[in-house]
Amino acid sequence: MARIKIEKNTSRKEVIVSKAASLFREKGFKAASMRDLAEAVGVEAASLYNHIKSKTELLHELCFGVANRFMHHMDEVESKKNNSIAKVEELVRFHINEMINHYEEVYVSDREWKHLSDPYLSNFQNQRRMYRKRFAAIIEAGIRNKEIKAIDAPTAVLIILHAIGGIESWHRSTQKIDADALTSNMITILVGGLKND
Repeated sequence: MARIKIEKNTSRKEVIVSKAASLFREKGFKAASMRDLAEAVGVEAASLYNHIKSKTELLHELCFGVANRFMHHMDEVESKKNNSIAKVEELVRFHINEMINHYEEVYVSDREWKHLSDPYLSNFQNQRRMYRKRFAAIIEAGIRNKEIKAIDAPTAVLIILHAIGGIESWHRSTQKIDADALTSNMITILVGGLKND
């Protein structure tokens, strides 16, 4: 029987979760089957159950793995003494980096979370709302301190997050600028546009 091939410092479960991210992005959570996943991993479907309980468990792992990374980073940014523009830039850079380097996980977390069921669904929605509120609060502090233009902070957060979500098309493009140039351009547009010069 074939065994799941693993890299150094990687568990079999991590390999399965990574392949699931790719599969869920490509086919969507509903359409992807455990047989598809087994084929992608290179094992019999029955042997997947030695490592995971269900397809739903994989969606939980992906959604909350990404959400927890973003929340942890938000904690770090909020704890710094930086001004608001520096904090916004750090958040934007992190989002861009995640979309470039962990694209499939972030994509699945952003698009397929609606297939979670309660209590996971409510928990995930609350985390998303809380994250956006905390991001908006940083912008609002910048507005009060005259660092950031007088704009509606929640709207600014939505625009920033949707713009970064557009990196999906960068991944599909055959003629694209490199990741550093992409990051630099997006920082100039998204963060530079907020500055109260």
